[in-house]
Amino acid sequence: MLRVGAAQVAPKFFDRAGTLKKTIGVIEEAGRLGLDLLVFPETYFAAYPYWRGAVSVRRSTELIVEMQRSAIRVPGDETEELAAAARRARVNCVIGCNELDDRPGSLTLYNTLVFVGRDGRLLGRHRKLMPTHSERVYWGMGDASDIRAFDMDIGRVGGLICYEHHMTLLRAAMAIKGEEIHCAVWPGWWAVERHLGAKRPEPGARGCDIEPAIREYAIENQTFVVSSSWYLPPHEVPPALADEMKYNLAVGGSCIVNPAGLLVREPVFQEETIVWADIDLDERRLAKAYFDCLGHYARFDLLSLNIRGEAWTPTGPKPLEGGGHAAH
Repeated sequence: MLRVGAAQVAPKFFDRAGTLKKTIGVIEEAGRLGLDLLVFPETYFAAYPYWRGAVSVRRSTELIVEMQRSAIRVPGDETEELAAAARRARVNCVIGCNELDDRPGSLTLYNTLVFVGRDGRLLGRHRKLMPTHSERVYWGMGDASDIRAFDMDIGRVGGLICYEHHMTLLRAAMAIKGEEIHCAVWPGWWAVERHLGAKRPEPGARGCDIEPAIREYAIENQTFVVSSSWYLPPHEVPPALADEMKYNLAVGGSCIVNPAGLLVREPVFQEETIVWADIDLDERRLAKAYFDCLGHYARFDLLSLNIRGEAWTPTGPKPLEGGGHAAH
């Protein structure tokens, strides 16, 4: 049995130091709860652009600078402190952040998941491959080095960010990478009206595409899914942004799903908490016995997937660590 959880807590918006302090406290609480894995939401560290679509180009550009100022580097001082906290608490952590590019001369931001082992090792990162719609104003795109799963002492853990869960070939790639536990991160929960661009925050909405996405992901890839969503109550919004955060979807919605697509822990709304559950890894064996997407329920002779074997740098392609490969 393992105990896994989602940190549904409000960061200190645009406040890197304040968010770091709060995050360390949440990791310590996860340790007291006996969690084996704790997952923080998309760009939890320390801003999501909930003003997108509601401000001018000029104001949007100014707010990107604030995102840069509150972003972190991977590796960097903040990841060192987070890794030390994970080691003290004995908790594996996956943390969403705004990441400043590590290439000299660049200040591009990435929508990134940082993976930290409970032994205090920084295992690596996943950058969102395709920011959604107007998010492309704020974040760069990940590359082949971001299609990864990481070996933790609880199993092979991977993660995707928001609408990456709707990328058909990426879901298949994560299965091929051998995921056993999947971390799904989101900017909140919403009701959809007629099309995916028509969203409004609504706790408990049955018309939110998150729920079918994570439940199908669990079935399709035979993984547990720890789904972590933003929670940002009005009093945590900086006063200077109060009239601009028209797209604030951060009402919570964190939950946990088993490999049969069943909710082990129902979505929790309008509450700052750690949403956790005990999971039994034998349920993944049962799922694989009935439907194994990489074994007896696959047709590699008919369908295959190519995964690029190199990332891109300013000077050209760079081979991936451990070597890239094409799928079966």
